[in-house]
Amino acid sequence: MKYLILLATTILITFTMQAQTKVYKGRSTYSTDVICNLNNGKVYKRTSGYSSDVICNVNGTKIYKGNSSYSSDVLYNVSEGKVYKGTSTYSTDVVMTIKDVKVYKGRSTYSSDVLATIKDGKVYKGNSTYSTDIQFSIDGYVTIEEFVAIWHAVLYSY
Repeated sequence: MKYLILLATTILITFTMQAQTKVYKGRSTYSTDVICNLNNGKVYKRTSGYSSDVICNVNGTKIYKGNSSYSSDVLYNVSEGKVYKGTSTYSTDVVMTIKDVKVYKGRSTYSSDVLATIKDGKVYKGNSTYSTDIQFSIDGYVTIEEFVAIWHAVLYSY
């Protein structure tokens, strides 16, 4: 019995770790509307799982270009809700701030600088939570770093 529970737990963990998180256009959940997918810290084009289709990858607090892990290929790094360009930690290099389900432009946390609102796996334009303003939907839970990688893929690769 003890081994059966251990085996079941191991299988569950394995499938959970290999779960693919899909990102859809707007409020769609059709497979034809998949923009990208996240699997094991890598963001792939559409529903692909091929290494040649990796848009970016997450390693710790950094988001890298493609499959790279070179410091020269760091797209963003995340610290305390602030997303910095490359490996920088200078306040002038803050691309966006993520705080309280809002994505803000640069270092701002003013309501006039809201780029997006995140609610129930959906990312809305600006301060809106209207269904017509859904930019994309994420079908699973993601870390802040994974969200930034998805954001990059949707904005720059879609």
